[in-house]
Amino acid sequence: MSHTVLPPTGPAPALRGRIGAGFSPVPRRYRLYLSAGCPRSLRVAAALAAEGLADAVPATVLGPGADDTALRHAYEAAGHHFDGPLTVPALVDTWSGRVVSDHTPDILDDLRFLAAHPAFRTGA
Repeated sequence: MSHTVLPPTGPAPALRGRIGAGFSPVPRRYRLYLSAGCPRSLRVAAALAAEGLADAVPATVLGPGADDTALRHAYEAAGHHFDGPLTVPALVDTWSGRVVSDHTPDILDDLRFLAAHPAFRTGA
């Protein structure tokens, strides 16, 4: 039986999933992919630190020549035949292996949501 690969039928999927709406707020379930030279990534990294979430939401900083294989797999898992660009910041669900969101305002809102969630409170 032959296998036919079909071309994408439309634009890359909008990656605008939200934690709390389809993605459960669980510590260490998510990973952020950032770039050291990206202003949006710097905003997300600052929010991650300010909210005290660095241990609960690990981050991988990609630089020139960095291995982006894990991020590429996450984008491919998010959309069948994904052929769009890999963008950062990107919030990835490590359970499903797919990108939740690459929309900076949504990621910042999700970090605030996680910081306020009881599962993420420490030292109570």
